[in-house]
Formats: sequence, structure tokens, C-alpha cells
Amino acid sequence: MSDIGDWFRSIPAITRYWFAATVAVPLIGKLGIISPAYFFLWPEAFLYRFQIWRPFTATFYFPVGPGTGFLYLVNLYFLYQYSARLETGAFDGRPADYLFMLLFNWICIVITGLAMDMQLLLIPLIMSVLYVWAQLNRDVIVSFWFGTRFKACYLPWVILGFNYIIGGSYRWLPNRRGGVSGFGVPPASMRRAADENGGGRHNWGQGVRLGDQ
Repeated sequence: MSDIGDWFRSIPAITRYWFAATVAVPLIGKLGIISPAYFFLWPEAFLYRFQIWRPFTATFYFPVGPGTGFLYLVNLYFLYQYSARLETGAFDGRPADYLFMLLFNWICIVITGLAMDMQLLLIPLIMSVLYVWAQLNRDVIVSFWFGTRFKACYLPWVILGFNYIIGGSYRWLPNRRGGVSGFGVPPASMRRAADENGGGRHNWGQGVRLGDQ
């Protein structure tokens, strides 16, 4: 355990907290401590029921299961690798600048997510960091699976295709029928359950008309 602790403490600070939240929030949902229905970015819940936490939870949540576990672990690895490289490379000694960049990317992704009903923001934010690193190191030769080597400027597109292949679909992109493609999560029923359990709205009851008693 001490080796794991030493490794975790060796991660740059911002990446360390981001990595920890990306592990903790899916675990909370998986254990049922909080229903995953409260983690998705649902525009109507955020805009009209004032569930202001949803942009934050959607940034860290990923529905881990038999069909999504590998995709989650791979993107967790990408987060660790490329966020740490940026934080200790181009932004070395400038944590405030790196945090500002992440915040700017996150705001843009949240706005896009609300406009396009994009309910999970973890992979888009990771991809944005990876894209920045690739643009700052365009001519660096990177190695990928099976010994393939290419310039870093092509890496985001390779990983986008990789996510598509191992995910079976753009699982983090919106499904206009109200769900996230391929996750096996029934968002409509989850929304109903959230509403029945409060969901940010109070159940005032049926009421009784005057004269009925």
C-alpha cells in the first residue's frame, strides 16, 4: 500500500485531484451510495430544477460496468499520462495557468453539452487536454498499441477512433432520444426515479377541492 501511496503522491497536484475524483465519483454511483441518475448532465434538471451540481458530477462520472470498464480504464490512463505531462511540461511552475486552461475547456464543454444533450463530460475533457498536449508537441513521435508510431499531432484522432472501436459507439456523445448510446443505462426510467425521489422538486400532493368534504 505504501508503494501505491507514494505513486499517488508523486502525481502533480491538479492531475492528482482530477484523477481521484474520476475514481471516487463512479465508485459512489457503482456502490449505490448516490443514484447515478443525479450524476448525468440533464439540461432540464440543470436549467429548470436548479440542480447546479450536475455539470460537476458529469465531468467526473462514468457508468462503469462489464461493457464499459475497459473504456473507462483506458481513458483514466490517458488522463493520468497527458494531464501529468502538460502540468509538468508546458505548465511547469504555473499551476494557476493550467487550472485556468482546464476551467476554460470545461466551460466550453458544459455549454456544448447543454446545447447538444451531451450527458457525460469525462471523455470530452480528457480529449481536450490530450489535444492541447498534441498541439504543443506536434512533431514528437509517439508510440501506440502494437508498436505503431506516428507524430503527436495525429494522436487525438487515433484515440478518438480507438474509443469508437473499443466502445462500439460514441458512448459519450448524446442520443437525441434521451440517453447515452450503448451504456445500457435507461435514462428515461432513471429520470422518472429521480423525480419520484425528489429530483429537486417538492411533491405537494393531490390536494382536495373545496366542497368535496
